[in-house]
Amino acid sequence: MTASTTSHRFSTLSVAPPDAILGLTEAFLADSNPDKMNLSVGVYKDASGQTPVLKCVKAAETKLIEEEKTKGYLPIDGYTDYRNHVRNLVFDETIEHDRIAVIQTPGGTGALRVAADFLVTQLTPIRIWIPTPTWANHGNIFAAAHLEAQPYSYLGADRKSLDIDAMLDDLKNKTRVGDAVLLHGCCHNPTGIDPTAAQWKEIAKVVAEKSLIPLLDFAYQGFGAGIAEDAVGLRTVLDAVDEAIVCSSFSKNFGLYSERVGAVSLVASDADACKASLSQLKRIVRTNYSNPPRHGGAIVATVLDDAGLTAMWTEELTEMRERITRLRGDFIDTMKSTGAGHDFEFLRSQNGMFSFSGLTPMQVDELKNKHSIYIVGSGRINVAGMSESKMSQLCEAVASVMES
Repeated sequence: MTASTTSHRFSTLSVAPPDAILGLTEAFLADSNPDKMNLSVGVYKDASGQTPVLKCVKAAETKLIEEEKTKGYLPIDGYTDYRNHVRNLVFDETIEHDRIAVIQTPGGTGALRVAADFLVTQLTPIRIWIPTPTWANHGNIFAAAHLEAQPYSYLGADRKSLDIDAMLDDLKNKTRVGDAVLLHGCCHNPTGIDPTAAQWKEIAKVVAEKSLIPLLDFAYQGFGAGIAEDAVGLRTVLDAVDEAIVCSSFSKNFGLYSERVGAVSLVASDADACKASLSQLKRIVRTNYSNPPRHGGAIVATVLDDAGLTAMWTEELTEMRERITRLRGDFIDTMKSTGAGHDFEFLRSQNGMFSFSGLTPMQVDELKNKHSIYIVGSGRINVAGMSESKMSQLCEAVASVMES
């Protein structure tokens, strides 16, 4: 006996639009051009075009395989050693540890979703203010959690600089007391444009005056200027407020993309508030994914538990960061050498994996269709996906679409 066609509920569903970034990867994989380039998804690639496994990670995994005794569940809040290391990396000794609740999450995306659910379930009514532009998935995550998101100014009209005056004006005059505000801790995605130390102080002052709850997306620690240096803005804000949420990721700085290693850290005004907040975070996790995966967090903890492996990690992280800086400089210099007259010098002050190129959606589309070079429609380029061997090819293609 077959069910009637009226009971085929799934047959009425429409196809969801592809993800703005991951959809490009699908198109890239289907492209038969042997010289194709994928500069869309935010992953680091070495000179051979591979996303490498760090040596410190390989060493930690060897140790884990030899010593691991169980595949049992982790606690809801995750691996204790890992959470302690997250606390140290993010906050150092700037905040009393009994005011910080840390939850291990499946990547930075998982951390953002847990944070969004916390804001909605515990602090409703609340809105969150997000920069224009921001990571494409921020809005999707907040919408899925039914957290109302509103935009605040960030990128200047020249599309090359931070409009700090407009940003501060929006945060002063558009927000309500008690709203949340999303801030990129470093290496702003998609622009690579970060506030200066002085601007962070201005931002922190407004956040404190309006009693805003800062939600700091801290996915690129170590990819800007250094591990401690990249925390300056975050710690400046935290120095001005008693409550905040930080979402961390180890996808980039440990190269652990597929292991999904992240954390949400909640800063409360005192130890009692911290305990209560932690209990609510655990409740949210329990009704979502229940327990975090063990392996990635254990890798991070194993590396940071060992002085030798930690030194190896910082060296490898420095090599990745410095190579990204060189690639950005090579792109700027090679664009000059094309003779097309297009000056990309403004990219030199940008930080991290991404650069906001200023290319229009039409030029981006032409790069894909004519040259098999894939970048995000906003003009964001993943500098960490460039290669020395294909730099001339890339720059000649960019010059050609800007002239057409």
